[in-house]
Amino acid sequence: MRFIPWAVALTLFLVYAFFTVRRHELLLTSGYDLGIFEQGVRGYADGRGPIVELKGPGFNLLGDHFSPALAALAPLYWIWPSAKTLLLAQSALVAVAAVPICRWALRAAGPATALVAGFGYGLSWGLASALGFDFHEITFAVPLIAFSVTALGERRWLAAALWAAPLVLVKEDLGITVAAVGGYLLWRGDRRIGAATVVFGIGASLLELLVLLPAMSPGGSFAYWDNLSGGSGGRNLLTLPLDLVTPGEKVTTVLLLLAPTALLAARSPLMLVALPTLGWRLLSNNPAYWGTNYHYSAVLMPIVFAAFVDVLVKARERDGVLPRWIARAALPVSAVVTLALLPGFAFSQLFTLDLWRTPARVEAARSVLAAVPDDARIAASNRLVPQLTNRCEVIVFGWPQKWSTAEWIVVDEDQPMGWPMSPDRERREVATVKQSGYHVIRSDHGITLLRRTPGAEAVPAADPPPPGTPGAG
Repeated sequence: MRFIPWAVALTLFLVYAFFTVRRHELLLTSGYDLGIFEQGVRGYADGRGPIVELKGPGFNLLGDHFSPALAALAPLYWIWPSAKTLLLAQSALVAVAAVPICRWALRAAGPATALVAGFGYGLSWGLASALGFDFHEITFAVPLIAFSVTALGERRWLAAALWAAPLVLVKEDLGITVAAVGGYLLWRGDRRIGAATVVFGIGASLLELLVLLPAMSPGGSFAYWDNLSGGSGGRNLLTLPLDLVTPGEKVTTVLLLLAPTALLAARSPLMLVALPTLGWRLLSNNPAYWGTNYHYSAVLMPIVFAAFVDVLVKARERDGVLPRWIARAALPVSAVVTLALLPGFAFSQLFTLDLWRTPARVEAARSVLAAVPDDARIAASNRLVPQLTNRCEVIVFGWPQKWSTAEWIVVDEDQPMGWPMSPDRERREVATVKQSGYHVIRSDHGITLLRRTPGAEAVPAADPPPPGTPGAG
């Protein structure tokens, strides 16, 4: 039976790896965000640091979010310089987080609980949304949080603090999650370790937000303060409770977080560790943070399922913690809800033919992109960017730099993504390109490759309005 946690993790890795790599092969990944992170990892691998031209000339990714943990991928990138390296690493990191959850459940409640909790975590909508939208630095946080929270549940206080500590190298807000682990230790565990963990976590976040990020940011300050400003009217203590539950999308997200555990996770004190992430998301004025899209819920899923195991273990150890019929029904309800939610999120693509076959336009795109020379400076449609970031100097066609700074341009004229420009505006820009010193090298199924004519004087591209980043932040 001891093999169950690793068998679950291996199964999840194979599913994640196929899902994410296949999406990339079908041109369903994007420059924002996979291209950004590949440029950052490529910079580390080349010894230049995480310089990301997709964000702007000479843009240091450490000035956007403090995530030096990305440097850990550089050795893998030396072996295989490809966006797929990032996707496979993400698949492995997210999958291995199932191990501590399954292992605890197996030891304390038996194989059925281990399987339901492990696969419930692994197939959860929070992970589906994250894996269905490229790569993000928080992938490093998922296993760290899983090991830390399960250590809390098993009363291994020092291990919980040590697993949490590296979170401060993943993203600037996660120091507060470290502090939440310390708060749990102060409340229920070793107070000395708890106090040290709280001070360390808060101190690290303050250092990153107030010193390190401003020092490396092009604007000289943390770029996302406005997301917590509360809008033009600001916030006060009287409106704070209402801000946490309105609009109703926020309540829906919280209920969906708890639903796969039959709402039982809410009974566990381990949910304390989820409060910092839930708090900044629900209080943000950015609607992208309130819902179930993108990667924002991935760090919450191991906490939710560890809390679920915690409740079931306590119900097994002590009569009266839960009515017996609720404890008996929890596992089948959890499995049914997990399966019922699958069609509504990205993992549903696994059950469609579209993910398993390669359209002619994808083959055409590969052929056209092969004509781009290595190390070329190229402006590419967002969906085409991560197909080139391993070997070219790439910017997004339309944002934030002018396409006229690139010698090459490649666009998808038949199926424009609609970001960073509307399809109509993108078509107008492409028409301008063709009249501005660029000539068509190849075009197949709407994938059009252009190059500046030697000696031609390019007409400056119009500045598009600043777009909202699809999921980054």
